[in-house]
Amino acid sequence: MAVPWTDFISSHSDMRYIYLISLTLILLSCRRNAPLPGRVENIDCLYADVDPTPRADTVSPDSLVAFAKTLLGKPYSFGCSSPSTGFDCSGFIGYVFGHFGIKVPRSSVDFTNEGTEIALKEARPGDLILFTGTASHIRTVGHIGMIVANDSTGIRFIHSSSGREEAVIITLLNDRYMERFVKVIRILEDNDSDK
Repeated sequence: MAVPWTDFISSHSDMRYIYLISLTLILLSCRRNAPLPGRVENIDCLYADVDPTPRADTVSPDSLVAFAKTLLGKPYSFGCSSPSTGFDCSGFIGYVFGHFGIKVPRSSVDFTNEGTEIALKEARPGDLILFTGTASHIRTVGHIGMIVANDSTGIRFIHSSSGREEAVIITLLNDRYMERFVKVIRILEDNDSDK
């Protein structure tokens, strides 16, 4: 026999009720940009294939950055890696590198041990910049972008942001992102050459 909701609340402590409400709110907030149930096209984007161009012997960092900029304004979409559905941060990076036939990890945390670590002041266009997730006290990589400039005006990076813009944008490395900064990595070996 089903117990009415009002009986459930009165028969259990207030803490359980608060716990259930809190858990519901947390789960709902996690689903903000997640694929909607029954929307096959959104589920497909979780495993979107990149249609790479044939890779030349070397890919220049400038080519990576130029291609990444063609995706400015594409929507943020959790778990996606396609311009038709949108990108999450690592899906965006994977799509850009994949366009040139370069396979990289699918998840931002999996970039933790990839490439060569570079000092922030030595970052160059095409290098990847890793951040924690929005909880900066948890020092696990949870966000990723690509350096597009490091000059007298500061470091700027392109990324798919789930923040206010919810799109692929270029952001100046500011105090908010510095709190979340983990490291810069270099994937392309030819980015070591002096310009």
